[in-house]
Amino acid sequence: MTLSIIIIGDEILLGQVSDTNSRAIARTFTALGWEVCAIRTVGDDAAAISDAVRHAVAEADLVITTGGLGPTKDDITKRVLTDIFGGGMRLDSGVTENIERIFALKGLQLNDLTRQQALVPENCRVIQNRFGTAPVMWFENAEGKVLVSMPGVPFETEGMLSLVPGGVAEAVKLRFNPDLYFRHRSLMAGGISESALAERLEEFELSLPENLHLAYLPQPGLIRLRLDGRGNDAARLDVDFDDYFVRLRDAVGEYTVYDGDASAAEILIDALRRRGLTMASAESCTGGNIAHAITSVSGCSDVFRGSVVSYANDVKTGVLGVDAITLATDGAVSEATVRQMAAGACRVCGADCAVATSGIAGPGGAVPGKPVGTVWIAVAAPDGSVTASLHRFPGDRSRVIERATTTALLSLAAALDRSDCCRK
Repeated sequence: MTLSIIIIGDEILLGQVSDTNSRAIARTFTALGWEVCAIRTVGDDAAAISDAVRHAVAEADLVITTGGLGPTKDDITKRVLTDIFGGGMRLDSGVTENIERIFALKGLQLNDLTRQQALVPENCRVIQNRFGTAPVMWFENAEGKVLVSMPGVPFETEGMLSLVPGGVAEAVKLRFNPDLYFRHRSLMAGGISESALAERLEEFELSLPENLHLAYLPQPGLIRLRLDGRGNDAARLDVDFDDYFVRLRDAVGEYTVYDGDASAAEILIDALRRRGLTMASAESCTGGNIAHAITSVSGCSDVFRGSVVSYANDVKTGVLGVDAITLATDGAVSEATVRQMAAGACRVCGADCAVATSGIAGPGGAVPGKPVGTVWIAVAAPDGSVTASLHRFPGDRSRVIERATTTALLSLAAALDRSDCCRK
């Protein structure tokens, strides 16, 4: 089964907005056994959209488009699809009710332009968009080829892709694979490069049967390993899948960070919550990014006390209690300084444990012995001990900050695990 993806919008072509939709679509459907044969990006031009759609329908069993469904004049996807699949336009009462409901919830006045989003091609089946006003439209031609037109807003696209009742993935499964069952499970690995992990798992991957597949989904400092399975016998699939997931976990071994799909922040929050502990952060080079990662997780307030972004040295001394002599002799980017920052974060925020970072994110700031990417990370454990580690992170400023953030979060989670081992 082949899938072709079309991303529509001038803002994508001009680089004003990053395309995340094609990644979300590909990730969703490759896990369901689909092969992505092409990804195209076109502007808000009728001829370009029409040409892309005709090529995609000719080459693939399923075509998914995103964008061009809004209320403004440059949103022309519906008109182009009507020309291709035939028929006229009709007013869909379900879409009208959905639009009215959303505007009522937001307390906004509904205008005529937005009302026109309820006009849909006669030859489409509407899938109600539970995340926005633009309808998802399902077209099917005489050859059984399917095109699904989705809104371009990433939040809406990802929400409607989900394999849940009413989602696009479920509709595609029911149309093409009604008797096919799927299993997915993830494992988070850290402290190892993607290439080294692939070498470690080579024998495991060679042992996988055809209906199971392992995907590597790396991010700075963390690798998500997703095992996907599919089959027509649900009971047999469950047995095989569970057996191979155990084998995967054993093969990853000591590099296993978390059993499940989670960000570094979610891994730490879970570790804190299970132990009834709270944390804080003291940040210099990460500039509050650790706090941002934690507070991006809903419900983090039961474990996160707060953060001190101590970029300036006088904040390090005045708020966190870092010794001015330490700063003068060792410097801000040093083991001694970052240790005192971590201890100070616990004291100031009233937390059981803390992480602290101080480094050189670049592109400037390097000094002899401390190149760009140098970062000290300290962990203050619940038992009062403080440990520190030196890192050299590659990449530009944003990548150094992301790597430092992930490493700090996972370092504290690992420290909690070590504390458990010591108590045993």
